[in-house]
Amino acid sequence: MTSNPLNPPNGEENPKDPLAEMLQNLMGGKGMGDIDPAELAKAAGLPDDPNLLAQMFSQVQAMMSAPSEGPVNWKLAHDNARRVAASSSDPSVTTPQSREVDEALRLAELWLDPVTDLPATGLIGRAWSRAEWVEETLGTWKRLTEPVANSIANALSSAMTEQMPEEMKSMMGGASSMLQNMGGAIFGMQLGQAIGALSAEVVSSTDIGVPLADLEMALLPGNVAKFGEGLSLPENDIRLFLAVREAAHARLFVQVPWLRGHLLGAIEAYARGIHIDTSRIEELARDLDPSNPEGIQEALSQGVFMPQRTPAQEQALQKLETALALVEGWVDELTAAATEKVLPSAAALRETVRRRRATGGPAEHAFASLVGLELRPRRLREAATLWASLKEERGIDGRDAIWKHPDLLPTAEDLDDPKGFSERRKLAEASDSEVDDALTKLLNGGFDSPEAGPAEDSGAPEDGVAEDSGTAEDDGTDGAAPDAKDK
Repeated sequence: MTSNPLNPPNGEENPKDPLAEMLQNLMGGKGMGDIDPAELAKAAGLPDDPNLLAQMFSQVQAMMSAPSEGPVNWKLAHDNARRVAASSSDPSVTTPQSREVDEALRLAELWLDPVTDLPATGLIGRAWSRAEWVEETLGTWKRLTEPVANSIANALSSAMTEQMPEEMKSMMGGASSMLQNMGGAIFGMQLGQAIGALSAEVVSSTDIGVPLADLEMALLPGNVAKFGEGLSLPENDIRLFLAVREAAHARLFVQVPWLRGHLLGAIEAYARGIHIDTSRIEELARDLDPSNPEGIQEALSQGVFMPQRTPAQEQALQKLETALALVEGWVDELTAAATEKVLPSAAALRETVRRRRATGGPAEHAFASLVGLELRPRRLREAATLWASLKEERGIDGRDAIWKHPDLLPTAEDLDDPKGFSERRKLAEASDSEVDDALTKLLNGGFDSPEAGPAEDSGAPEDGVAEDSGTAEDDGTDGAAPDAKDK
């Protein structure tokens, strides 16, 4: 039997296939050389339970060999998110907790009625565990992250293919689809990790300012209790304050039906414009030492997937951040108005929430590094000042009327100068009115047509309609052109 130089015998009767050997080593046939699986899991942010890791890697192996419906393995993202959500204490919601949440949200609706023109939603308040939050919101996460997720998964598979030796590329054959699955599996696990970690931080269905669950109003009792740790405030006050915020979010998104699509559409548009720098991924694959998990963790923490934003992306991001700030500023202002006279701790809780939303938690930062998007209202305070100014000037009805159409929303410039918003709006409305009047006049024939000369010289009547030099009786025609000698 002729020896294949690419398959050295290595003292064995049957030569080794380098690709098969590489994949066998990677996926556990011989272990992973000098790599400590526990340390690798720690670097990736995965649980360090050996049995749990064994189940996870077994699942990855099965999924790598199975065809995928798209570049990203969403089933793996879902399963990993559920696993991470359950990795710390996540007991099922008890009946007393459900009753407390329902009562808090009902009371919150009553407190909101006097401070907004938007009517109550009629939604039933729900209490969720972290796992239930994952289930209820994962569909929206998929919608928000799919454009960039597909780009990253394709970039990963391309980078792995490019880094493969030429002699192995010729031997790939049907294994190319497995590499694509590998890229989708890697991103799916990372995304699931980020969403699962976020489930331990959020206190409600709209805590990040985006309606992740459509037509829902919910609190997470376990996370509400965690939020209150160290605040030295009554637990009931904390629950009620957060319930008012959740009810205000729900009221806004339900009664302003275009708003959810406006926000999610802006995020999708931003994500579709993201182009992954594959050279950075290739550098990571080429330069990192697989036996050094700390190096891998450091590289990922530096945002290896974070793309460089184009000017168009910066503009889209500014619009998105302005919209998020307007939502959060309105909710902040309403919550303060609804609770200031009934909750002694309202002012302290308002400042705590403001700082929390401005800085974001560890999971929010991890999510931002993964998909290149931060869902934080950087200008929440300016937006709250703007809404307060509009209430003072126009009243509650006039303030809330701004939500009637997206074209009425304040801009980033308005956040810079809240007091000047109404004056700029009047000027814009006057300009629009002038254009509308001019267009109406044009369509009605109200503009004079150009005159050929003075009326007494041309014989034109006073109404400006020109006549022929001869009448119908003079030339024997009904409005026909004059004879050549008259021209």
